[in-house]
Amino acid sequence: MAITAYTLAILLDLLVLFVGARFLSSPHAAAGGYGVASPSDSPTAYLRIKGLRDGSYGLLGLALLAFVGARAEAWYMLVVALLPLGDTFIVLRNGGSRAISFGIHFATAVLVLVTSALLFTL
Repeated sequence: MAITAYTLAILLDLLVLFVGARFLSSPHAAAGGYGVASPSDSPTAYLRIKGLRDGSYGLLGLALLAFVGARAEAWYMLVVALLPLGDTFIVLRNGGSRAISFGIHFATAVLVLVTSALLFTL
């Protein structure tokens, strides 16, 4: 079970790091993938801020796992699960598709919570 918990935690941290990099490099395309389109002629500052924050969350998760341990990562993921849960509602309230809202954001929140629970058992 330890291998599963660590693998999921690392993959989720890397995924958030990737999402952050995508928002920094291709903000409008990333916004479309997020579920709330951003017109190509609109400013990108807030999208890039999201990218920087997501990337930082991914790096923080990896650092906690590497230097502090599974229990710190478990608490971190328990708290961070609020972010994809919030994303679920943001997408829904802003005209995004239910498929993206629940299939990506809500599913991610559930996976983060499951990973947190697994890490707490170590």
